[in-house]
Formats: sequence, C-alpha cells, structure tokens
Amino acid sequence: MAEILLFHHAQGLTPGVHAFADDIRAAGHIVHTPDLFDGRTFHSIEEGLAYIGEIGFDAVREHGVRLADELPPELVYAGFSFVVLPAQKLAQTRPGARGALLFYSCLPISGEWAVGPWPERVPVQIHGMDNDPIFVGEGDIDAAREIVAKVADAELFLYPGDQHYFADSSLPTYDADATALLTARVLAFLGRV
Repeated sequence: MAEILLFHHAQGLTPGVHAFADDIRAAGHIVHTPDLFDGRTFHSIEEGLAYIGEIGFDAVREHGVRLADELPPELVYAGFSFVVLPAQKLAQTRPGARGALLFYSCLPISGEWAVGPWPERVPVQIHGMDNDPIFVGEGDIDAAREIVAKVADAELFLYPGDQHYFADSSLPTYDADATALLTARVLAFLGRV
C-alpha cells in the first residue's frame, strides 16, 4: 500500500480528479487530494491559469509544498498539469519521497526551470498524449525525456491523442481508453514503491 499526495490541475479539484483518486483508493492505497483553490473550479484551462496568475504561480507551488508538512514523509507525489509544480518539487527535495507521478506536465532537471537534480532511488512515471499541444508543444516532453535519460527508474508513457486533461472523467477531453491504461500503469507503479 502506498500513500499519495495528489494535486489537482488548473481547473481545480473537479469530480474527475476525485474519481481518479477514488480508483486509486479502491486498489487499497491512501490518496490525499488537497484543494489548492479553496473550492473554486473553472470551465477552462485558461480561466484556471488566470486565477493562478492572480494568486501567483509561486504561491500555488509553495501552498502545495506546505501541505505536505502535515503528512508523513514517505509519500508518492502526484500532480496534474500545472500543479505538477509542487508534486515535482516535493519529490525532488523532500526526504523520504517514495516516488512521483507526473501527469500532462514535467519540469526539467537542469536549466532555468529546474528544481535541481533528480534524487537517487525515487522512481518516476510521466504520462502525456503524443500530440498534446501543451505537453508536446510547450516542451514538457523534452523535460520528460531528459529525466528518462538521466534517472535510473524513470518511465515516460505517451498515449495517442491531442488532449491535455485526458484522465479527468468530468471534462469533455476525457479519453476512457487512455485513462484505463494510465491507471493500470499507475497501480503497477504504486504496487512496487
């Protein structure tokens, strides 16, 4: 059994994020789903990013990092899209991390946006669609490939399609087949960390 700190995406803590967490819980894992937006959800990625811009990118990241202080250190950190920021930072910097699950987004481990090097013995899975204009078009896939090339226990999974939030069953971008495969891979990962 693993314990996961799962951060929602820029549209907020949607019913689809809750459903994803419930699927992981049904397999016997503990999943924490904090709401970084205090109950706000948004109809589009752009609206969610505008809200994040109002409160500050760094504020969102640091709020997520502080929430981890209330939990044990032996966590798997997971995040969807923009809110991969606190998940990846925690996985890379908080002692005791058991793994990272990065959905639709990824930060590099070198260069300007990097948190720093990836820690030894912290496995990571990265998931995205192969034609997602954000994941592929904005360079996250390059960051993911860098991690896979430099980290011993790192996997990048690409799914056919061009949707960004494809694993959120409450949104029109949902892809049931891709989500089923993603979930199976996540459960296998959690079974070994």
